[in-house]
Amino acid sequence: MSLPRIAVDAMGGDEGVRVMVEGAALARRRHEKFNFLLMGDRAQIERALESHPGLAGAAEIRHCDRTIEGEDKPSQALRRAKGTSMGEAVAAVKRGEAGAAVSAGNTGALMAISKVALRTLPGIDRPALAALLPTLEEQDVIMLDLGANTECDARNLVQFAIMGAAYSRIVTGRERPRVRLLNIGTEAIKGTDEVQEAAQHLRDASTLAIDFDGFVEADKINRGDVDVVVTDGFSGNIALKAIEGSARFVTDLLKSAFASSFRSKVGFLVSRPATELLRHHLDPDNHNGAVFLGLNGVVVKSHGSATANGVANAVAVAARLLEEDLTARIRQDLAELGDHLMTNGSANNNKIESDAK
Repeated sequence: MSLPRIAVDAMGGDEGVRVMVEGAALARRRHEKFNFLLMGDRAQIERALESHPGLAGAAEIRHCDRTIEGEDKPSQALRRAKGTSMGEAVAAVKRGEAGAAVSAGNTGALMAISKVALRTLPGIDRPALAALLPTLEEQDVIMLDLGANTECDARNLVQFAIMGAAYSRIVTGRERPRVRLLNIGTEAIKGTDEVQEAAQHLRDASTLAIDFDGFVEADKINRGDVDVVVTDGFSGNIALKAIEGSARFVTDLLKSAFASSFRSKVGFLVSRPATELLRHHLDPDNHNGAVFLGLNGVVVKSHGSATANGVANAVAVAARLLEEDLTARIRQDLAELGDHLMTNGSANNNKIESDAK
């Protein structure tokens, strides 16, 4: 059985066509059910496909003359989206020609284009960027928002919690995901007014299938005792980059230490299986594929620097969300929450704040 086609922005990312096509080919080798729409310069895509004959028969090329650049602001990207590889990938989802779109391009531009083209689900004011992060346990943790909305009110945070929990059920299989709000402390009195109000709404929402028990501090995100971490995009983006930077620091420190002397090099050979496991666990390619939750369609953002393996993993994320019908799960949870929170939004709810890069 084949999945709906996945539209790939073949021009996005740091290395563009070569890596995006190679990633799609790798995803196809892993799962023959994948089929693709490859958006971008036809000549470049055809040249890249020469090295991947197995993908050629499962992919249709849609020529696009233009691309969204990394330095384009969201407002600029919106004005010139039509005819670009990114804009046409999202438009294919809107037209029903593809079930999902995957891009490694400009994050803010992708969010703005996706929100305007696909619109948000009823009851969702703003889409949020969610990603999987490694933990000490077998299951990853989902964190959102990671930069799409720099300022959020309590209602936005509650909606993010609902969307993150729906995503977590797909990833973890846990019927009642453990949801926490990111805060500067776990005490009930800590946090901004928005965080405090969101916490109270989540405590009161007894019909929701979530396990909400207050707050989590940033140093506990990766411990493995929480499934969903909810925050505004400003704090989330800072926390994400701090985590990624710490991971690089640890791996670079280990490399330096093992190269410092002959004895250290011998120690490296002895401990290599453990260090390779650590490297694999911290490799961002193995957790690649951030999702714009809350849209009428599936859009997945790949790291701009992702390898072919990372792109293949982003494609796999998109496919899994299609198989599990994430949007239907979010709609159901919103219905469970009822109208008391969702009917009176703030004046800023329609503002597009896609500033992440």
